[in-house]
Amino acid sequence: MATVKLLDFWAPWCGPCRIMNPVLEEIEKELAGKIEVEKINVDEFPDLASKYGVMSIPTYVIEKDGKEVGRKIGVTSKADLAALLK
Repeated sequence: MATVKLLDFWAPWCGPCRIMNPVLEEIEKELAGKIEVEKINVDEFPDLASKYGVMSIPTYVIEKDGKEVGRKIGVTSKADLAALLK
C-alpha cells in the first residue's frame, strides 16, 4: 500500500493555522491508518520549509511514496483538503 503523508507547515502565531487545526484533526481521525499527518513548525524547522519552497503558511503538501502529488496554501475546506488526499 502506498504511503500518503500530509505535511502541515504552520507556526503557533499564525491565525489561519489555528483555524485549520481542528479540520486537520478531523481528517487525521477519519483517515487513520490511510494517511500520516506530520506537523512542521516553520519557526523550528526553517530549512525544511525552505526545502519544500514554503513561502506562506499554512501550506499543506501531500506526498505519496515520498513524491509530492499535491499542495494547498491557506485556509481551505475540509472537503478540498480531503479530496487532495484521495
